[in-house]
This record gives sequence, C-alpha cells and structure tokens, in this order.
Amino acid sequence: MGFSKSFYWGTASADYQVEGSWDRDGKGPGIWDALSEGRINHGEDGRTSCDHYRRWREDIALMRQMGMKAYRFSVSWPRIVPAPGKVNEKGLRFYRNLVTELTRVGITPMVTLYHWNLPMWAHERGGWLWEGISDAFADFVSTVVDALSDKVDIWLTVSDPATFINMGYMTGEHAPFETCDPGDPGYLPRLCALTRNVLLAHGKAVRIIRERARTLPRVGIAMDSYMWMPEDDTPEAMEAARARNFARGTDCRLISWWMDPILSRTAQPELDAVLTEEDYAVICQPLDFLGCNCFKAKNFDEDEGPNPAVWPGMPRNATGWPITPEVLYWAVRFYYERYRMPVLITANGLSNTDFVMIDGCVHDPQRVDYLHRHLRALKRAVDEGYPVLGYLYWSLFDCFEWAEGYDKRYGMVYVDFRNQSRVIKDSAFWYARIIRENGENL
Repeated sequence: MGFSKSFYWGTASADYQVEGSWDRDGKGPGIWDALSEGRINHGEDGRTSCDHYRRWREDIALMRQMGMKAYRFSVSWPRIVPAPGKVNEKGLRFYRNLVTELTRVGITPMVTLYHWNLPMWAHERGGWLWEGISDAFADFVSTVVDALSDKVDIWLTVSDPATFINMGYMTGEHAPFETCDPGDPGYLPRLCALTRNVLLAHGKAVRIIRERARTLPRVGIAMDSYMWMPEDDTPEAMEAARARNFARGTDCRLISWWMDPILSRTAQPELDAVLTEEDYAVICQPLDFLGCNCFKAKNFDEDEGPNPAVWPGMPRNATGWPITPEVLYWAVRFYYERYRMPVLITANGLSNTDFVMIDGCVHDPQRVDYLHRHLRALKRAVDEGYPVLGYLYWSLFDCFEWAEGYDKRYGMVYVDFRNQSRVIKDSAFWYARIIRENGENL
C-alpha cells in the first residue's frame, strides 16, 4: 500500500525549548523561565536556547533544504498573554510571520496550543489546579485562532498531558516542580482535579477552534503514555499487551486515563466521580486525529527494580531509554483499534552523543539507523491499512531538553549553543531522501 501522497513528513519543536528571547518584545515569564534555577542539569536554562525567535527565517530555510513537508511547533502562552487580559501583539506577529513563511515555501504549519510553559500569572493562581485555568486557556486559544487560522488548519490542543501533570505536579522533576507522594491521602483528589482541568481546557479549545477558525480545521491532541508491545506475534501476547495499555487504574500515564473521557465519555471510576455531565459535554468534542508521542516500549523499563526482559548490553539512546522500533507499529495499531481515529506521529526520535567532527560535519549513523527501523515499523502499520497521517521527527534542532539541559541531543540540526551556528546532520540528509521517495524504499 505504502504512504499516501498527502503523508506529512516533518519535524517538531516546542516554544520554550527553541525560541529563547524569554523576556523580549513584551513576553511575560512562564514557569520554566521563573522557577528553573538550580533544577536543570549543569545549571542551564532555556532563556536563549536555539534563538529561534530571532533566527526563524534561517531555520525555515534549513527546513526547506531538508525537504520538510510539515512543521509542528507550539505557541508560547506567556508570550501572547503576558498578564491577565493583556494580548502582546509583538508576540502574535512572530507566529504570524512564522506561519506565513512556512506556507509560502510549502511547509504545512501544525500548531500546538500548550507545550508546558504556563504563564507565571496563571501559576500564581494555582496553575493547573486553579478552577479558572480552562477559561483562561480558552481566552488564549481564541486569540491565537483569530490570528493564525487563515493559514493554519491543523491544530493540537495540548502536548504530553501525562508528563506535564505527573512530572510537574507529582514527582517535581519538571516545572512548576511540585510534589505529592502517592501515599498521601490528597494524591488522588489532586490528580483528578488536575486531570479535570486539562480535559476541560482541551474541550474548550476544540470548541473554539471549530467555531472561530477561518479555514476548515483538523483538530487533535498530542498524547504521551505508556506503551507496551507484545513479546511476540501470538494472539495471547497481543491481548496481554493490549490489556496492559488500556488497564483500569489511577495512573495518568495510561492512555485510557485521558482518551476514554475525551472520546468515549467514560473514565476510570475515581476520575468519573469528579466529572459532571456538564464536564463531559465540554470534554467530549469530536476530533479528527490522535497525535502520538512515542519513543520506546514500556516493556523494558526498570522503574520498579530489575526487569527480567532487559538483556545485558541492549541498545539504548543517550538518555538510557531502550531502542524498540516495533513500538511504533503497535502504538498505531492499538490506538486505532481502540479509538478508531487516524493517527499522527507527533514525536519520535533519538537522543545521541553528537558533535562536530574534524571534517566539520555531524555524522550520526545511530540516528539514521533509528529512523530507518522506526519508519519500517510505521510502514508496516500503513501497509496493513491503519490510517497514519504523518510522521514528525523529534526534533528539528538540538534544543533545551527540560531538566536534562542541553546534553541530550535529539535534533536533525546540530546547534552550537555558544554561538548559535547550525550544522545539518547526516540523518537529515537521509531523511530528506526518504521524503523525496515518500518512504517507498524503506
């Protein structure tokens, strides 16, 4: 069957990870701007990062050189709304210029409306625990849709809710660096309140996009979750993996914790108890696709001690995650079989130990191999008839990788953070060929 002629081959990024200019042109502080000191590897921060806010023209030229068909980026809420009720026109102009140039050169812009950097004014009112957060988000979304929807038709409401809730408000590894022990009696009420507010924000955003967009929109959400794959292709192994992925439980890293309320109007009992009929009416909005951020299979994690599935010397990326290419096939298959929704791979990539070599180039054969294996797995899903809209490699640039700082290089473009020079890596040239061939020779 092969990839469709309209398949979206591209890359992805997130505002705080690439833009820099953290206080330029009227931008307000976000939680990663204001709260990160002393919490990031090597004492680093994202205040300059890739300087994409000032170098966007150069960066789009690089994308064009790489043959990109699509680019997923996020809009910075604190850049657009630096204070309650205030709209920063200079911030809007940046994104307006960005999508205008992307469309001019034939690259489809895909806009994510929230990718982790909450405005400090919202955090000071309680962050994602604040009862008014979904209405505040809705106001922000209205502003962005009004400004960009004549040139943008693909929208994602939020990215990685499992991660920004769990790591931001439970384990404290990410901004706003708040913790709550699972043994605390307030843990579950807190988790359910956080989840309810994110779900309401998502639902209100979908409504606004459909009501206000000036071009016919396609709307989704970029989900992260556990993903177990079968140990083999037997029906028993497939059913065991499916059962683990969609298990009942009070763990926000299960895909069903989020997507069952959104698409099925059902929820885990503990979450269902806090959702009213009025909530469900807001949350359950029709979607056009399901975004999937997928980097590894859960099968080989060692979070809770030694895992007998792990073998000595198994391949891993620079973050220490096991490399499990077939997970991309199973993610598409399991997501589609449960939710009957076309899938867009919104993030998948390899952190690697990249550097400029003596010949002035960045040779990253491990990333080429990673891409090759994962895209073969994705092609298997496509060939079997599962609807896949596109593949967006994470990430376009080496960038600020949250609490890891700058050590973990995922990009297809190498960035020297001392002087902002860029070098296109070998993997980008390989990917460009795959795009030209539409994946026919994988």
